Amino acid sequence: MPWQAWFTLATILVMIVALVREWARVDVTILLALGILLVAGVISPIEAFSGVAWEAVITIASLYVVAAGIHQTGILIWIDRWLAPPGGTVTSLLFRVMAPTAVLSAFLNNTPVVAMLIPRMQAVARKAGISVSKLLMPLSFAAIGGGMITLIGTSTNIIASGLIRDAGLQEFGLFELAWIGLPVAILTVLYLSLVGHRLMPDATPGNRDKADTLDYRFHLCVPAGSPLAGMSIQKANLRSLGDAYLVYIRRDQNTIGPVAPEETIREADILTFIGRTDARERLLRETNFFTYPTENGQSKQETDPPLFQAVVSTNSTLAGKTLKDVNFREKYEGVVLAIHRRDESIRGALGNVPLKPGDLLIIDAQKGFDRHWHQSQGDFYLVTQDIRGQQRIDQRTGVVLTMLAILITLHIGGILPLAAAAFAGALGMILIGFLRGTELRQSVDMGVILTIAGAFGIGHAVHASGLATGLGHTIATILPGQHPLIALLFLYLGTMIVTETITNSAAVVIMIPIALATAIDVGMEPRAVALAVTIAASASFLSPLGYQTNLMVMAAGGYRFRDYFRAGLPVSIVVMAITLTAVYLRWL
Repeated sequence: MPWQAWFTLATILVMIVALVREWARVDVTILLALGILLVAGVISPIEAFSGVAWEAVITIASLYVVAAGIHQTGILIWIDRWLAPPGGTVTSLLFRVMAPTAVLSAFLNNTPVVAMLIPRMQAVARKAGISVSKLLMPLSFAAIGGGMITLIGTSTNIIASGLIRDAGLQEFGLFELAWIGLPVAILTVLYLSLVGHRLMPDATPGNRDKADTLDYRFHLCVPAGSPLAGMSIQKANLRSLGDAYLVYIRRDQNTIGPVAPEETIREADILTFIGRTDARERLLRETNFFTYPTENGQSKQETDPPLFQAVVSTNSTLAGKTLKDVNFREKYEGVVLAIHRRDESIRGALGNVPLKPGDLLIIDAQKGFDRHWHQSQGDFYLVTQDIRGQQRIDQRTGVVLTMLAILITLHIGGILPLAAAAFAGALGMILIGFLRGTELRQSVDMGVILTIAGAFGIGHAVHASGLATGLGHTIATILPGQHPLIALLFLYLGTMIVTETITNSAAVVIMIPIALATAIDVGMEPRAVALAVTIAASASFLSPLGYQTNLMVMAAGGYRFRDYFRAGLPVSIVVMAITLTAVYLRWL
């Protein structure tokens, strides 16, 4: 291989290490690697930045707008109530939510689908007495499996289709991946519903299920003559409660918070706590506090502003910074009450804690916080704590669904390319009036767009530098007997490792050129190999890093890295077996 190929390989390896070690945001890391290749002369400026105007990038950005418009119609809230009715065993609950989730994810961006169902699953788990950790990871896996069914199910499929078209091959059809995606989705749902949920961590109260420790807000009053009146919060032992903590104090018309340890308790104070449901009963037993009285038949607790859950995204500007660094309270107009990181709950001086991708922030803010900051600038994967049943289906929803059905039909009929259909759908959302101004700008996750555009430039370097040809020839040489199935297995495993290490979008861009070069050397059908690599790039079941929905549920479910590997390994093996068998029998 020429020096350009070796330099590209070294740059990619350093980029992977940087992504794994979380030295910077994903999009920043990928753009830095692209800049190094550009300065070194491996690629030209036109090649480096061609991803900005790449058709796949335009398609994905347009589909973000379409998904945001559908969310504004309110139809997802109706679907949400239909998906997960309360009651039943873990198996029945999982099947009722996973099957429709897989179907929805085949046609919609799975991020909002999972986001709307996280609070529903938390509510269902509490009512059924089931640990939420049994439900959230299967929810993410169902969305991933459903995304494999159609071309628009995930950005990975769209990127791969654009790459093979640029290589002179016919792009994927809308349902061409269904030969693999449909069996994968069905078996994933059945396996996790019947057997796989037993491999999920069974967190119980008092164990490590920190995701359920901060989902309940209650108010207690300090009565006249209370022995705790006049004591500091620290002396009254209200500072470190374990299963609850004091958020703020309401005194007359003032709100005190965050509450300092030396703050003195006074008679008639209203103390607001966040904690598990049983923490309220324990505090009532151990103190002479009493529940805040109802007003007009409605408790103060029910009229409080909702709590919000915001998961820090991989491309968030918050990553690596503290709440003080970004002036969180003023910028976002909300107060962070707690931070969950994987299976732990961070307490103490939250303002000085550097945030990481996947952190779950519990935020006290006014209504509308989720609409205002929904995926704003890629900072959050955001869901509300409460189920927003008050939202109604917009009367224009029928027009939207009819428009989308027409556009999909025109694409299937070969009249409109996918990019044109997606762009027309986005324009339709704007013209109908669902997205305007700030909502339109916030609907597109620019971090993801920059990641894909940067990864496309790196993929161009993989091809132009000779790295793809060199690695393809090397793989073909070292394979025993150069059997197509062995080559396919080698490429599949390599892609799966890369996607679990970095992201699915970057993995498919890097691996597709190598796969096509290997296919030519071994004598395989290039499109078939590209299809297998595309599925492998989406099959992120072993870690929370490869797919954003896995990261979204990590802190909410209290999962550790090893939980993904233990529960996801059987799923990964099943998906790989289905993919290799289908590709080999049908296309090779």
